[in-house]
Amino acid sequence: MPVKALSCASGVTCGKIALRTHRMTYDLLIIGGGINGCAIAREAALNGWSALLVEKDDLANHTSSASTKLIHGGLRYLETYDFKLVREALHERKRLLKAAPHLIHPMHFVLPHENAVRPWWMVRAGLFLYDLLGGFGNLQMSRRLKASDQTFRLPLKHKGSGFVYSDCAVDDARLTILNAVDAAGAGADIRTRTAFKSAKRDHRLWDVTLSDGSNVKATAIVNAAGPWLSNVDTGLGIAGRHTIRLVKGSHIVVPALFAGSHSYMLQQPDRRIVFAIPWANGTTMIGTTEEAVSSPEAPTISAEETDYLLNAANTAFVRQSAASDIVYTWAGVRPLVDDGAADARTTTRDYILDLDNAGAPLLSVLGGKITTARHLAEDAMAKLGAALARPVEHVTKDRPFPGGKLPTDFSTFVERSASHWPFLGLQRTARMAGAYGLALAQMLEGVETEDGLGRDFGHGLTAREVDWLMDLEWAQTADDILWRRTKLGLLFDDKQTKALATYMKKRAAA
Repeated sequence: MPVKALSCASGVTCGKIALRTHRMTYDLLIIGGGINGCAIAREAALNGWSALLVEKDDLANHTSSASTKLIHGGLRYLETYDFKLVREALHERKRLLKAAPHLIHPMHFVLPHENAVRPWWMVRAGLFLYDLLGGFGNLQMSRRLKASDQTFRLPLKHKGSGFVYSDCAVDDARLTILNAVDAAGAGADIRTRTAFKSAKRDHRLWDVTLSDGSNVKATAIVNAAGPWLSNVDTGLGIAGRHTIRLVKGSHIVVPALFAGSHSYMLQQPDRRIVFAIPWANGTTMIGTTEEAVSSPEAPTISAEETDYLLNAANTAFVRQSAASDIVYTWAGVRPLVDDGAADARTTTRDYILDLDNAGAPLLSVLGGKITTARHLAEDAMAKLGAALARPVEHVTKDRPFPGGKLPTDFSTFVERSASHWPFLGLQRTARMAGAYGLALAQMLEGVETEDGLGRDFGHGLTAREVDWLMDLEWAQTADDILWRRTKLGLLFDDKQTKALATYMKKRAAA
């Protein structure tokens, strides 16, 4: 359903789902509710364009919830001389950290140098360049792994040389959704479970048919369908100038391999790298792989990928893991620009914006990264603005995301929140503060005791939060909430999940 503006405690608008009549004509129709589509919807709406985003499933349902959960410049891209991409990504990292400090957190990465395929001097030079491209006054600079770094060294089998550098962790799905929330607050129409069916040019407008049987007109279309880019029926394809390469990245989750909030970047004999990162509920996430696929549909991790990731972890860490220890897996298909590279590892992670302007504009988005989605959206709107002779401003460079205008650092914010709502408990407070930031005050307005939160579905998820996610964040199913909005899915059993699903169905039907 459409969304109208609602004041948010952060000073940034949130969205509230409300019944109202859809528009029939839009300045911009965006196909795809992943990070790129939602970022473009945000940029367009804040520029005053009437925008409609359609997504056939849930927001962040596919690639944008299947990443390695990092906001980073891509240290390994330096090896392929992708300096422009790394610099752009590092500057976006700085902006995003400021715009969403509740959602994006600095993290130390330990880079062991045992059995490394790259010489020590090359890695050190790369890290120095990485720091230089990122600019000073940002995150902590890289350095040599010291003998005193026992927290970093103890989990490793080999206690030899290595490095420590900084990047950021993120909840990828929530960042995607917050882009949509901000877009909706600025007037964008966000329709989930609504697929784009077809379109044809009618003079200077697009005539579009949607899966709900409705027809709308749009001055321009953005195809941000990600891995499904080539499947979108506009009758024009993507102008035949570019193609995408589908590469699957898979991850496994095992019981914690180490204590602490730092992560590891593990060099592999085939020159790929594997991350080991603290994940939800005391686990470690290990990923990612790079395996070519022919279809984006229903990706799953293969036995070969599982063995590869387990071997990478078992080679590095004292604590060993077997296939029977894996508690969760995910796989996502990345739509990379096909630059002719023989190896998926060296295929560019940069993006291309393909504009067909023979009539009503069609902009196709190829490639991209979560880190650079805001910049991509800015570029997309600049292209569309030029094509339509309509001025476009840079409106998101310094704009906080909903809930992101924290008055203090995140740790202090959690402590103050726990003191203000003691009935939440510290663990639940940290989770909810990280998800909603200052908007938590709006969610809990008038709540003074645990009873005020309503029904408890388990593990701290109550009716108050579920209602919020249904009303303001387009959640329609238990999976929407448990996996893409709270990451509580690892804790819920079948009975609890069914109870949550039943409640949501009854509430939606009321």
